[in-house]
Amino acid sequence: MEGRRGIPQHTLAAGYRHTVGLNADGAVTAVGDNKYGQCDVSGWRDIVAVAGGCAHTVGLTSGGTAVAVGRNHEGQCEVGGWRGIQLPGN
Repeated sequence: MEGRRGIPQHTLAAGYRHTVGLNADGAVTAVGDNKYGQCDVSGWRDIVAVAGGCAHTVGLTSGGTAVAVGRNHEGQCEVGGWRGIQLPGN
């Protein structure tokens, strides 16, 4: 699904003090405050969507598995068992 100007949705995200970008090859880049590890996404591959929270970052693989890094004070990064998730319209 594309947003305005033809840019696919879920390719850029902003958290409280960090920004996340999804590269065309499925890798992820993050910059900004990394106090809680919310920018530790360099090993992510095969990602199709990203989201930024206050102090955490979430990604979705092409296989429907969720991944997350960052502050987990409220359990917001406990997505290890999430499988079969699809983007809207898929």
